[in-house]
Amino acid sequence: MRPYILPVIYFFLVLLLQTTVVNLISISNIVPDLILILLVFYTIRNNQIYGMILGFIFGFLFDIITGSLLGSSIISKTISGFTAGYFSNENKRETYLNSYAFPLIVLLCGIIDSFVYSFFSSSNLDSNFILHMVQQGIFPGIYTAAISVIVLFFMPKRSIR
Repeated sequence: MRPYILPVIYFFLVLLLQTTVVNLISISNIVPDLILILLVFYTIRNNQIYGMILGFIFGFLFDIITGSLLGSSIISKTISGFTAGYFSNENKRETYLNSYAFPLIVLLCGIIDSFVYSFFSSSNLDSNFILHMVQQGIFPGIYTAAISVIVLFFMPKRSIR
């Protein structure tokens, strides 16, 4: 349980930003998911199992604290942690975290996370499936990937361990 303490502390700081400041930079009710960026970072840094467990913890805490539908964030963050874990290779870990591959990984995980979250938490079943996938899946993923470029400026250029 000890390796999960620091990411959970960062989670609460990012959650505070996510629920207060991020709504101010929304574009047509599309907001970036800062929690997902944190999840992808720690998943690439460690491994796939770690990312899935951390995704479950982040999703559970997010659902409990924000009062959203219990389980929607859990499943979306767990699947996103699983997906990001495919890029957790010991030989390429530094390359993925210090290059523009990181926003592309966040883009992939953001699209999956947004789509799965909206699929499980949406109550509007009358809309077009493709339109719903674009509006609630692809646009938030792109916005999250664009914000994740900021992480590259704060990453040290030497080893991450």
